[in-house]
Amino acid sequence: MLEAEPAHLLDLAADVAREAGQLAARGQAGIGVLDTKSSPTDVVTEMDRSVEELIRKRLLNARPGDSVLGEEGGTESGSSGVRWIVDPIDGTVNYLYGRDEWAVSIAAESEGEVVAGVVAVPSRDETYTATLGGGAFCSGTPLRARDAVPLEMALVCTGFGYSTERRAYQAEVLRTVLPRVRDIRRGGSAAVDLCSVAHGRADAYYERGLNTWDWSAASLIVREAGVRVGGLRGAPATPDLIIAAVPGLFEELHDLLEPLGADTDGPPHAG
Repeated sequence: MLEAEPAHLLDLAADVAREAGQLAARGQAGIGVLDTKSSPTDVVTEMDRSVEELIRKRLLNARPGDSVLGEEGGTESGSSGVRWIVDPIDGTVNYLYGRDEWAVSIAAESEGEVVAGVVAVPSRDETYTATLGGGAFCSGTPLRARDAVPLEMALVCTGFGYSTERRAYQAEVLRTVLPRVRDIRRGGSAAVDLCSVAHGRADAYYERGLNTWDWSAASLIVREAGVRVGGLRGAPATPDLIIAAVPGLFEELHDLLEPLGADTDGPPHAG
């Protein structure tokens, strides 16, 4: 049986994420759209698929009994009890436009619980890492989120979905949120935004419509940096909604978003 200790899994994930990030960074200048997924704005590049292929190969060569869930390649089953959750390029539109806000995200899940996570941000030469109960780090330096501030003083990150209907209602939610906070940032990469909260570069984050690979690694990193992560009304983070903020601020942001139906695509009680 292969070693499944979080530290061991983290070391492998960090090595693979850095290699994958270097591959993606080298190819960024000449990349173009290969395909679209849920809508014309939900793009896939050739590099998304190449990077995921590299990650799968490296992980399964090292641990051939593991499972892999990847954004581009779907599920590859295994029998070890360890599952890797992979987003080869989180922030593909940023990547396509030559922007810096994109990342390689790899999480290791053991018996259904994420125990190690890596988010590599090549353009910043930053690698965020965490193990369950072992703290969060940026390139080896311990991370701790900012102390709670009142909601009106909070810098809040968010993002938007790909469908026209979802975007329209997210804009309506934002109309209420924006006057109630210090300011809003829309970076375009959920993993980078979450790590920004862990790093103290933002106070909070919320978004509807993410997938497991978007947040699995980064949510462990922010939790280990002292951040609460969840959904509405005590629910865990799901594709319906993820909220991340330190205790105190989390509750304020939650109570602002809940009556707006931020976990839906339309006003509460509509229709």
